[in-house]
Amino acid sequence: MSKRDRAARAKGAPEATDSVVDDLDADLSSDDDAELRPQGKRSARGRRPSGDGASPVAVAERKKDIPESRSANPFVRIWTFLKEVVAELKKVIWPTRREMITYTIVVLVFVVLMTAFISGIDLAFGKGVLWLFG
Repeated sequence: MSKRDRAARAKGAPEATDSVVDDLDADLSSDDDAELRPQGKRSARGRRPSGDGASPVAVAERKKDIPESRSANPFVRIWTFLKEVVAELKKVIWPTRREMITYTIVVLVFVVLMTAFISGIDLAFGKGVLWLFG
């Protein structure tokens, strides 16, 4: 870093990297991540304007978001559904054989322990009730 850069930095002048960071922040705050924002009743973004309802432009935009798979033919809808299921299953990260064996053993051990625990509590309460009332 030169003396001039140090002096400018001491005076509070922004560095060249600051503008890059600002540009990056501006890009990240764009509406690309609008679907990540809450859209519920308490959110201001999801509210309709007051008056007689939404504008025709907003209604037209909502209709564009509806997929074309809503045809009257039920076979087309079923076919579209099955294609979407296959597409989602391709995104799944399937466990390896070793992971699957480990998960299975963990579940079986947990089930055996919980069964023994609940059986023990049931036996204890049964003995207690018989002692108290029997």
